[in-house]
Amino acid sequence: MAEESGAVPVPGAGQGVAVAFGKTLKTLRTRAGLEREELGRRLGYSSSTIASFEQGRRIPSPRTVEQADEVLTADGLLSVWKEQLEKAQYPAGFQGLVELEKTAIELLHYDKFLISGLLQTEEYMRALFAMRRPPLDPDIVERRVAARLDRQKDVFGRRPEPLSSFVLDEVVLRQPYGGRQVLRGQYEHLLLVGHQPHTDIQIMPIDREENAGMGGPFTIATRKDGKRFLYFEATHQMTLVTEPEQATVAAVRYGVIRSQALTPRESLEFIEKLLGEL
Repeated sequence: MAEESGAVPVPGAGQGVAVAFGKTLKTLRTRAGLEREELGRRLGYSSSTIASFEQGRRIPSPRTVEQADEVLTADGLLSVWKEQLEKAQYPAGFQGLVELEKTAIELLHYDKFLISGLLQTEEYMRALFAMRRPPLDPDIVERRVAARLDRQKDVFGRRPEPLSSFVLDEVVLRQPYGGRQVLRGQYEHLLLVGHQPHTDIQIMPIDREENAGMGGPFTIATRKDGKRFLYFEATHQMTLVTEPEQATVAAVRYGVIRSQALTPRESLEFIEKLLGEL
């Protein structure tokens, strides 16, 4: 059963969309004379998950929406919701970056506190969510993990793949979130991704006397037309800057950060060394 792999979170901003889609799904299912259990069997979900979709508590993946449209002979009445549902997965302030990631020709990431979401293993994600206080409901954790994995597929699974550059502070790699086994898996994943031709991973050692990234983590996304966008977070506030000057300044700062960090080859050797020490 696919079960939770297509279920993603419903932030407040997307609740209305999720509820409206759920009502449509229920109406079409009833019209087709199918019980939730039968629809779930055909889609690869339990009846309880179908109920969650219909009640607007979970958002199905685009593929599941298409399958439901076909099974219920909806003639596009469900598929038309795909774009809105996809946006509803994420907080409003983050939706813009997610959309940019799907078509960007270049993505630049500087991470000072955590490994970038695009590089995280599923186990590392779960370890991070488990540390949240107050604790997150288990269903919410499952949905957020699914959403993050979908983001990774949208970036690394498309062709042509964007040029991606990640600079991580060394301290990020040394934090044993989730324990040794989780960290081992994360190192191995970084090595795998870092050897891909379109992706560079660089490490900023803690012994560097200069670091232009002291202002905190940020992301720069470049569209096909050359326009750059700057994204950053501060005290849980998500900001996507469309002003060209600020994005250009951030790109210059990112270039300095890269020059101060280990080269991509040195960085992979560094990660291999950390892996050997576990």
